[in-house]
Amino acid sequence: MPNLAMTIKATIKYLIVALLITIVIVMGIYLLFGQEVNETLSIASKVAIDIENKKVEETTMNEDNKIQNYPEYGTQYATIEIPRINVNLPVYFGDTLEVLKKGVGHSSGSYFPGEGGSIIYMGHNSKNMFRRFSELQLGDEIKVTTSYGEYTYKIYDMQLIKETDVDKLPVQKEKEILMVYTCYPFNNIGYATQRYVVYAELEK
Repeated sequence: MPNLAMTIKATIKYLIVALLITIVIVMGIYLLFGQEVNETLSIASKVAIDIENKKVEETTMNEDNKIQNYPEYGTQYATIEIPRINVNLPVYFGDTLEVLKKGVGHSSGSYFPGEGGSIIYMGHNSKNMFRRFSELQLGDEIKVTTSYGEYTYKIYDMQLIKETDVDKLPVQKEKEILMVYTCYPFNNIGYATQRYVVYAELEK
């Protein structure tokens, strides 16, 4: 049997040879495709800079109460304040799990503040979001501030519904109503099949 010193020496020799072969292969690839690689990296860098510097047009509303430049899906366009429960949170257009991790989501199937129809917001029942919904009372105010105006809504109803009760979140254009909901029970951990909904009407 070879002794330990000879084994270590042979292993080191193989490692050095392998390293030299790797260096030669890498140098060969760079010599053959170096220009293309540099161009690709340059283009990728330029695209990233362009995306980062791209200015998103501000959402506005014209004289006919028509939204101009709707916000992109997943972007923040407003904040929601509920003084009674000390809530002041960002509102994002969209209702995916990723959106709800960042703040309050706005159902893409509903209207925007100021458009005169149903607005549906949702948020987690976590401590820093809607955990204190049970403390809300009829007549409490909810303020939504957007880039094109401020809107104050007054709570007129609160209901505990099933997640399948879609008729309890009606989308209509006759009256501007803000519906904000969260999962119930408020201290629930994991998936919940009930929703606690707060209904508020736009103050004139």
